[in-house]
Amino acid sequence: MWLWMFGGMWFSSPPAASGLTVVQHNVADDDTDPAGTARALLASRAGLIAVEELTPSARPAYQDVLGGSHPHRAVRGTVGLWSAYPLSDVRPVDIRPAGFPESWQRGLRATVSAPGGELAVYVVHLPSVRLGATGLASAARDESAALLATRIADDPARRLLVVGDLNGTVRDRGLGPLTSRLDAPPTGFAFSWPAGLPVARIDQVLGRGAEVTEVSALEATGSDHLPVLGPVLLR
Repeated sequence: MWLWMFGGMWFSSPPAASGLTVVQHNVADDDTDPAGTARALLASRAGLIAVEELTPSARPAYQDVLGGSHPHRAVRGTVGLWSAYPLSDVRPVDIRPAGFPESWQRGLRATVSAPGGELAVYVVHLPSVRLGATGLASAARDESAALLATRIADDPARRLLVVGDLNGTVRDRGLGPLTSRLDAPPTGFAFSWPAGLPVARIDQVLGRGAEVTEVSALEATGSDHLPVLGPVLLR
């Protein structure tokens, strides 16, 4: 079954040339070396660096490492974006499922003045899928994805990216309301979780009016996820 679903990802086309590259990483709130993780992300040479599970105690380490080359920053709750290009219209995106506290903040939107023009960038972290007495419980994640899908549908931006830990693959039916509005990159072997033996990509770089030409997984950091990198063409 795994081979049927993902076997084609072993084969991919070379990425097209692009002036914009995004790296996305769930950095893990228990990472004991945030500065080392930040340096690994910086080494990707991406113009946009998006992170999830960013804790208040780790934030200064990321700013110290990334702030020089990526002086434009947006942080809301536990998600953050460091950019080499100017940011504007930065605001939180409420994707809280019913019953979740107001302190649960895992979404932001920013307009990036990137090479080739402006684009909206969403950085998000959807709820986890939990194993319960009756099996896998994904209701909270699915509800959060549907809320995000509504925000995307209402967003007037002609070019848009959604980057983050969606806690599901692009083939997950529970994410359908969201992924049906976005374009996934071509097939590529870029599994991101779990870092020790990756079997699926639940960390995504998806576009609308902005073509993610390829996605690749980078070397492990102190997280249980691998970073993923995506070159982007602006149409």
